[in-house]
Amino acid sequence: MATLELRHLRYLLAVAEHGNFTRAAEELHISQPTLSQQIKQLERTLGVQLLDRTGRTVRPTDAGQVYAEHARRALRDLAAAERAVHDVQDLSRGHLRLAVTPTFTAYLVGPVIAELHARHPGITLTVTEAPQDRIEAGLAGDEVDLGIAFTGPHPPGIAATPLFTETLSLVVAAAQHAAADGRPLPVQALDQKQLVLLSSDFATRGHIDAYFTRHRVHPGITVEANSIQALTEIVQRTGLATVLPDAITHDHPHLTPVPLDPPLPTRTVTLLTRENAYQSAAARAFTRLIHDHVASRAYAPA
Repeated sequence: MATLELRHLRYLLAVAEHGNFTRAAEELHISQPTLSQQIKQLERTLGVQLLDRTGRTVRPTDAGQVYAEHARRALRDLAAAERAVHDVQDLSRGHLRLAVTPTFTAYLVGPVIAELHARHPGITLTVTEAPQDRIEAGLAGDEVDLGIAFTGPHPPGIAATPLFTETLSLVVAAAQHAAADGRPLPVQALDQKQLVLLSSDFATRGHIDAYFTRHRVHPGITVEANSIQALTEIVQRTGLATVLPDAITHDHPHLTPVPLDPPLPTRTVTLLTRENAYQSAAARAFTRLIHDHVASRAYAPA
């Protein structure tokens, strides 16, 4: 009987994903006959047919579907084991895969990564901006170590640790707000006011639109942008206002938050992980630093 090897699992998953031997072979950088031979060898070893080759698309059989699910889990666990073996507890090296919803890049992720790099310059990071559902899928598939997003509901297997309460405010150029007395601005004052807002790609925009609809306010949207930096630059250089987390103004002295009355609904910011997943020394260090950062900035408790 042939010996089962890891390549057999990877070959099977590639064919199942592409539904085609030729495309799977191209991805794996092997010939199509070699791939076909290896899959047949795996089927002989297991004594069961794993792939249905009779249709236009190659599909896993019922047995193949079950086996593929276990193969994915096994490869994921082996990858985690490799990271654990190479994890250095003194943090002289390591790697962290971080995924965040986009608004956090503007005021939370940068300072924490800067502190992590200053203390542990040997740690490398991969930072990805993504919608919350993709972050959770990345955690479940062991493609991400930590996620920063909002309180759920979260899928099974995702653990959420509350960090702080995020407050949205009207944000204007500091020069435009110099004469204001600091009192909240009635939301009705925004009716027909020209605003610069995030595009509908952002969950935050949906949050803002729902607030305006609830209070029957219809501001004019002069500019839509899919970049926080674009919004802050436009607001700084024009008389236009935007709506953003007021924490963004902490690192932008040229911007000022103006609370609205009634206030925009708050959201709880959470640190997401996969339940029972191995946490590397780099992930634990980042977790400590983000809690320290939240405390030092005196963000509202979750």
